Amino acid sequence: MAEIRFAGYGGQGIIRSGIIAGKAASIFDSKYATMSQSFGPEARGGACSSQLVISESKVLYPYITNSDVLVAMSQAGYDKFESEMGEEAMLLYDEDLVKPKPPRGKILAHAIPATRFAEELGIKIVANVVMLGFFTAITNLVTYDSMKKALPGLVPEKALPLNLKAFERGYEYGKEILAKKQSNKGNK
Repeated sequence: MAEIRFAGYGGQGIIRSGIIAGKAASIFDSKYATMSQSFGPEARGGACSSQLVISESKVLYPYITNSDVLVAMSQAGYDKFESEMGEEAMLLYDEDLVKPKPPRGKILAHAIPATRFAEELGIKIVANVVMLGFFTAITNLVTYDSMKKALPGLVPEKALPLNLKAFERGYEYGKEILAKKQSNKGNK
């Protein structure tokens, strides 16, 4: 079982990220998944998060007790939810928006300039899909094919080609990060 928290602020697609990843896991990877969300009274700019639990068997408790993965797309999201991470959790964060403290325990941290990559693609709003690509590559909790299949219907149809490019950008960057870490392990 994996407990995942997507955290950021309204307008970043944080809730949609949980929905997309949950759809990929439950419909296309044939796993069990539950998703819940929370957000402030502001539609845009307020703190928000989505909790996703993915399991090979039925999910008996749909809320996070200790995050296995924290995806932080804002400093406030990181600050609020870092303490709920387990000692062997994984932190994925937007390196231009989040400045994490030194990781505690055996927490693994991986950074991506998700918003910058989205801006390079022409629109900042796809930063969450860049992050989903990165999440897919780094965690292996949801397969590449399933995540791509989950995008249609959950992103605007006219923006699907751009979202697929954003997903690919994040996924490829994640694979590059993993290859570098493997290479560095081999050189020690």
